Amino acid sequence: MQKKMRASRRSMGMNYAIREITVPAAAAAARGMKMYNFNIGDPNKWDFETPEYFKETLRQAVDNTDNGYGDSQGNLNLRQAIVDREFEKNGVRIDVKDVYVTAGVSECINIMMGAMIEPGDEVLVPGPGYPSYAQFIEFYEGKVVPYRQIEEENWRPDVDMIRARITNRTKAIVVINPNNPTGAVYSEKDIREIGDIAAEYDIPVISDEIYDKIVFEGKFFSMSRLPDDIPRVILNGFSKVNLMPGWRQGYCYFMDKNGLMDEIREGMMKQFRARICANVPCQEAARVSLQGPQDYIVDMNRKLKERADYTYKRFNEIPGLSVNRSPGALYSFPRVELGNTWKSDKDFCLDLIDETGIVMVHGSGFCREFGPGHFRTILLPPMEILEEAYDLLEKFMLRHQ
Repeated sequence: MQKKMRASRRSMGMNYAIREITVPAAAAAARGMKMYNFNIGDPNKWDFETPEYFKETLRQAVDNTDNGYGDSQGNLNLRQAIVDREFEKNGVRIDVKDVYVTAGVSECINIMMGAMIEPGDEVLVPGPGYPSYAQFIEFYEGKVVPYRQIEEENWRPDVDMIRARITNRTKAIVVINPNNPTGAVYSEKDIREIGDIAAEYDIPVISDEIYDKIVFEGKFFSMSRLPDDIPRVILNGFSKVNLMPGWRQGYCYFMDKNGLMDEIREGMMKQFRARICANVPCQEAARVSLQGPQDYIVDMNRKLKERADYTYKRFNEIPGLSVNRSPGALYSFPRVELGNTWKSDKDFCLDLIDETGIVMVHGSGFCREFGPGHFRTILLPPMEILEEAYDLLEKFMLRHQ
């Protein structure tokens, strides 16, 4: 009898909590339960719509481009639009040669970690933080080293812990600002202190800024605005602010005056060539999305703030739950009192799905050290859906007190 093939350790070790939770959710839906899918930060699943001029550009691009392969680094006109937009947003001057277009930020993370990590290398990541970083670090046999975000201080990064956890194997410091999953917006002071550590140790910062214009309290400060001696890669994309999640467009750009990462860039470029190019017609639509009217973002932030305020109020009124206010991004990261009812935050989320149809993501899926006892929810659903779901959540918590 032919022996079955085994999957690689690397692939079987992956566990992307945000999507893994859809398996028990699908089982609940199959039983006929009404579902509240609050697990994925996809604005377009709710009452946020891709602006029409983006869609019209894509239709025209399919007709008017040659639909052949594009530049492996990204089409020049999109990279120039990114350069212009970054100057408009942050007042920074970058060059098109330093910009790389990717199939969403996720591909950028994968390719960057593939170029940067040898087995045993360490990367500092925020805890809790977006799980793709941990997944790809571990896929390439690196070690995830979380640094705490301080819940009692509105999830600000623990800069002292970043310094304390640096070793001679540390390859990079990841910053996610505005933060997924906490909704925190980091202060200029904290950003500058992280930059100072990076400069002191010659460790690059990977700054994920995909939610940079989704801020409804406080002010966003980009890592790109720091002094030239700080080696940085800024990651951004079109899924969130530009309401194009399914179009899979992202980018990164290097700010590395001293050439610390020259070989990393070449290692990434070799991978970009091997995957040929990012989607060509969608790159044209992405370009136009940076250059056309941006007024839809004001309306998006207005709706998100209203929903964030309501989430903050309701969760702090429900017995057994508490939460910080979310000043940005699309998420809230409440604490749940597990008591004797649930062994873990994942058990809590599974019971919540089973009894109410509300799908949220267990906090330990965002960090094994600093995520337990929490869960992530989204701020995207309209008020009437939030009210309906939170009423069910409140009854659920009261039953289990």
